[in-house]
Amino acid sequence: MLASRRAGKIVQISVYLARAVKNRVGRQTRGIHTEFQPSPEDIVLTFARRTALTRAKKGLFKDTSSDQLLRSTLQTGLKLSGMDPALVEDIVIGTCHPPSPCYEARAAALAAGFPESTPVQTVNRLCGSGLMAIRHISDSIRAGDIDVGIAVGYESMSSHPRPTPLFADEQIKQTPSSLDCAKMLALEYDVSRAKQDHYGLLSHTRASHASRSGRFQDEIMAITTTVLSNPEDPSSSRVSVTVDTDDGIRHNATLEMMTAARPAFKGMGDERSTGPNSSQVTDGAAMAIMMRRSKAEKLGFDILATHLGTSVVGVSPRVMGIGPVRAIPAVLARANLTVSDVDLFEINEAFGSMYAYSVETLELDIAKVNVNGGAIMGAAAVFVV
Repeated sequence: MLASRRAGKIVQISVYLARAVKNRVGRQTRGIHTEFQPSPEDIVLTFARRTALTRAKKGLFKDTSSDQLLRSTLQTGLKLSGMDPALVEDIVIGTCHPPSPCYEARAAALAAGFPESTPVQTVNRLCGSGLMAIRHISDSIRAGDIDVGIAVGYESMSSHPRPTPLFADEQIKQTPSSLDCAKMLALEYDVSRAKQDHYGLLSHTRASHASRSGRFQDEIMAITTTVLSNPEDPSSSRVSVTVDTDDGIRHNATLEMMTAARPAFKGMGDERSTGPNSSQVTDGAAMAIMMRRSKAEKLGFDILATHLGTSVVGVSPRVMGIGPVRAIPAVLARANLTVSDVDLFEINEAFGSMYAYSVETLELDIAKVNVNGGAIMGAAAVFVV
């Protein structure tokens, strides 16, 4: 599987159940297995689950603090995985909008039941933060520093909405926002409103089918939390709720609805981005447990995937959404693979312009891309690992 976040600046490549690499002679390139012939030294995932994705300020996580969301994710993940917390030698937490208390991640891990001997660190590479957590754990295992680690991505955009920084340096002030990037990319590469609506509808339609057919049941871990009985009164009593369903999917989306949507960002020049063809601001988290194959077999854990490698690239800030066009070929080259060798791509859908441009420039088979929908249906995927 290929996955990219922050409009593709980070790409992970993994083999799921030995399906993603086909007809290869066993060999290694710069430490990456290019044919999936199991090795005791493989870095594998034995557990990978996420919470439901809920709309910031509106969904069922809106009254859940970020530390509580993180604690619940770790606690539930431990329970579902059967992992002994004493065996976990490092936890890396990826977050795009970190909380001001720097100890939040560590405190949440201790509250979730990890021993004091388990260290925690937080990483931030904006919307690729969750994927960087996977890379950090994988690298630590490969280097022999640890045997077992946990990678987490989490975001409470209800608790930590992105502030507008007050930069003093004039050059720094010229750095465009993601909204500006979406607009400039659409203009520079002539990605029409109609094309963005097409890809947006595809995301919602696929996500709706996946949700209604139960495809997400084994992916989502239910989290019990509380919401205010009176949303207008912070002092009102709280009601217990179980959050197990994504709430941002437009189940009845049609092309007519997409084309009728008003521009989301008025006054920004060419207005091709709308709510339905752009990603949402969301609350949620994801967690993965990683170790060597030999360790997983010794502990009796099923193996979900093997992590082969990561590619991180930089692109012009004004069109940062073209990241997948650079990152995907880079990681494939490192693994000595081609696009045709990959059965599944998951790329970012921050905005329809970025999604459409990346898919078409790379000439990806759309039947292999974001088959269950992507960020347009659920979240600006700042945390999903």
